[in-house]
Amino acid sequence: MTAHSPADAPLTAVVTGASSGIGRATAVRLVADGWRVLAVARREERLAELAAETGCEVLAVDVTSDESVAALVARVEELFDGSLNAVVHVAGGALGVETAAEADLEKWQRMYDINVLGAVRVTRALLPAVRASGRGDLLFVTSVAGHEAYPGGSGYNAAKAGEHMLAHALRLELNGEKVRVIEVAPGMVRTEEFSLVRLGDQEKADAVYDGVDQPLTAEDCADVISYALNAPHHVNLDLVTVRPLAQAAAHRVARHQGL
Repeated sequence: MTAHSPADAPLTAVVTGASSGIGRATAVRLVADGWRVLAVARREERLAELAAETGCEVLAVDVTSDESVAALVARVEELFDGSLNAVVHVAGGALGVETAAEADLEKWQRMYDINVLGAVRVTRALLPAVRASGRGDLLFVTSVAGHEAYPGGSGYNAAKAGEHMLAHALRLELNGEKVRVIEVAPGMVRTEEFSLVRLGDQEKADAVYDGVDQPLTAEDCADVISYALNAPHHVNLDLVTVRPLAQAAAHRVARHQGL
């Protein structure tokens, strides 16, 4: 394993959840920024489209599987000689809007497995390569839901709060090393799948954004991620909360105001 990449070599990144939404937009943006990107997700056909569009490397990975993540480690070793500058954790998601009193524990388990244990599994596996780079970043895309509870959000609130605490603890544990730990917590983002997967119905998904002219886009979030990763390495954006102007809090949104 190399100690670090030459100063003039492209920076390298693994982006999880790269088949759609913020993950895909982040992979596209980092390639445009000159990074060498290994984009990973479960859906191979989506990854193939991304590779054709950007020239990035891709690998089908399930972050809830030890075997799948072990294959990711092997691919990082093969592509980047075991030295990796950044891991961008985007894989995650919300399932359902049941109250805690009516909690569907299978949904809670799935959210915890992806958002928290998936992030831990990938971090644990790739941290040696990140350390080896001499200029490492662990960036977690969480959510305002991890900082602000709201009715019907308890399962997702709990999962994203867990991921937030993972990032916070890692920052303390890695203090003194050349590894930044960054958290980007988006508010209302309109992507093709997030609300649809959560609610299971297109009409209900569309209603989430009713009266909001300009919710955040995946590209807006990718801009913030790009800035955080490309900033001078002594600059650490511990936590960035990014919302559309129409949203003051997770539960407070100005609708039909031309925003």
